[in-house]
Amino acid sequence: MPLGERPRAVVLDVNETLSDTTALRRRLREVGAPAEALHARFLPSVLRDGFARTFAGEPVAFRDVAADVLRADLGARGVREHLDRGLEDAVEHVLGAFSEFTVHPDVPAGVRRLAAAGLAPTALTNGSAAECEGLLERAGLRDAFAHVLSVQDAGPWKPHPDAYALALSACAVAPGRALLVAVHPWDLDGAARAGLRTARLDRDGAPYPRTAREPDATAPGLDALAGLLSALP
Repeated sequence: MPLGERPRAVVLDVNETLSDTTALRRRLREVGAPAEALHARFLPSVLRDGFARTFAGEPVAFRDVAADVLRADLGARGVREHLDRGLEDAVEHVLGAFSEFTVHPDVPAGVRRLAAAGLAPTALTNGSAAECEGLLERAGLRDAFAHVLSVQDAGPWKPHPDAYALALSACAVAPGRALLVAVHPWDLDGAARAGLRTARLDRDGAPYPRTAREPDATAPGLDALAGLLSALP
């Protein structure tokens, strides 16, 4: 489905869509953990457990879920014996990576181009607003954002419709006039089911799931997507 007319609000996912999580791999290595393997499964595990808590009706803060995932991974037999510190210290050290995340190279130009086109984006994260604020401040981009929102203020995690409703309320737009931008098919599918238009950032060329609702647009990075949106009437 084409994007059609220009959206009135652009809502950006944060984890992996904006943020580069390389610092997490380094911090895992620093505590003596198998960095490549644990880094690859960390965020999927956090999302799995966070979605489960939401589905059960008792959402939990992202950082608390992340800490539990790390305790399980770092405390597992074959890993804990190689840690260079106690388990809780290792967990806290790895969680510190969130304060070091940077943005992907295509993000600064994309955000600035959106803002220049009158589409100052809104950030909507399953994580904490404070960590998102820190990410944007480090990148020198906070001033270009209209809102920085966390699902903690809505209750359930994305892809629950209440999470997207939080952004729609902040931006004062109807669902069909908002565009959700993400790298995650589950996020795009959830936003589409909540009535938003969607755009996928496809940085790695992975096939899109056949069971998910197709995005309205696909671009290789946020800078390219911003160019597409700027050209819309």
